[in-house]
Amino acid sequence: MSFIAAAPATRTVPPQVIANDGFFPDIQLDAARQALRLDGTVTDERLRFALVGALLEAGNSLAAWKAAQLARGHAQLADVPADKLDGKSRLQHAYTRAVYSLAKADLIERMTDYDTTATGQKRAEWLSEASDDHRRNARFAIADVMAAPRAVVELI
Repeated sequence: MSFIAAAPATRTVPPQVIANDGFFPDIQLDAARQALRLDGTVTDERLRFALVGALLEAGNSLAAWKAAQLARGHAQLADVPADKLDGKSRLQHAYTRAVYSLAKADLIERMTDYDTTATGQKRAEWLSEASDDHRRNARFAIADVMAAPRAVVELI
């Protein structure tokens, strides 16, 4: 049995924020790190890269919905009428969940174990399934923001 301690997250710079487009909320690296349960093995640079990609993907998925909200006079996501939960609108929570889920999926996909042992292969398969779960959660959260059904089923 071996024990490998995860490196603690180090803070050498002040808390960092990724400025969003003005409509959607900014993302704090430390809050994302805590929510995603990341240790010091994921550097701030890697986390920022994953979060920026997640912001782009979520923004692209919500572009038409955002345009409709801007046309209705809502300057920010927080201005769109919605029930509040824990001090924020449910839309803000869903958007943040989508961004975090997309970032976590990206980090998992880039950090798969290349060990060729059976244990390494099982871990890689588990990580693949986990990233798929995070992408699914992101799609659900984006659908929640748009008040769209989570699944569309048609008979062919």
